[in-house]
Amino acid sequence: MLGTIVNTIAIVIGGFAGLLFGHALPEKMKSTVIQGIGLAVLLIGGSMALQTKNSLVVIASLVIGGILGEWIDIELRLKEFGQWLESKFTKKGEKSGFTKAFVTASLIYCVGAMAIMGSLESGLKGNHNILFAKSMLDGISAIVFASSMGIGVIASAIPVFLYQGAITLGAGLLQGILSGPVIGEMGATGGLLIVGIGINILEIKEVKVGNLLPGIFIAIPITLLFTKLHLGM
Repeated sequence: MLGTIVNTIAIVIGGFAGLLFGHALPEKMKSTVIQGIGLAVLLIGGSMALQTKNSLVVIASLVIGGILGEWIDIELRLKEFGQWLESKFTKKGEKSGFTKAFVTASLIYCVGAMAIMGSLESGLKGNHNILFAKSMLDGISAIVFASSMGIGVIASAIPVFLYQGAITLGAGLLQGILSGPVIGEMGATGGLLIVGIGINILEIKEVKVGNLLPGIFIAIPITLLFTKLHLGM
């Protein structure tokens, strides 16, 4: 859990730094920086998604994962948790973008190859290098996000800790099935979800990335099935 703990602390420290020093940046500058981050998120997600060996796996994973995610309504659960935290950290009647900041930052930090691969490496091999690198990136981005979106970014450290911690602790149970192709398709599916996050940041259209999140894990059985049937893998 060391890598996840460091990652969590990095987000908190970066978030507080953004709150303390973010006021020095003009609103127009913050808006432009956020747009730049949105474009960068699209680039990162797109490059990850293009690494798929079989786009049918990604499509099937997102369709099935989306059905499951809508049934659970993960996005609503995240928003409700964010709203509950908002009621604890902000004054009643005070205008706040806490929930939006919390949900956006949580998805950015939880969705992606580094979160999954880093947690798996940490759990299977005790190698925390990927999560240490992710910690640096998340800490820096938390400064920018918190300065623009507020304290909700700091609260995103909670789902990051729970999500990555669960993958780390459960990695041993999946050790026998996490082959190279499986991990690759999980990363590609996660990459496409990162593209969705970029679209949300740029406010092009609201994509329910949270409800599509199960697709990353649905990619495991789908990839194994396609591999067994020799369907393009």
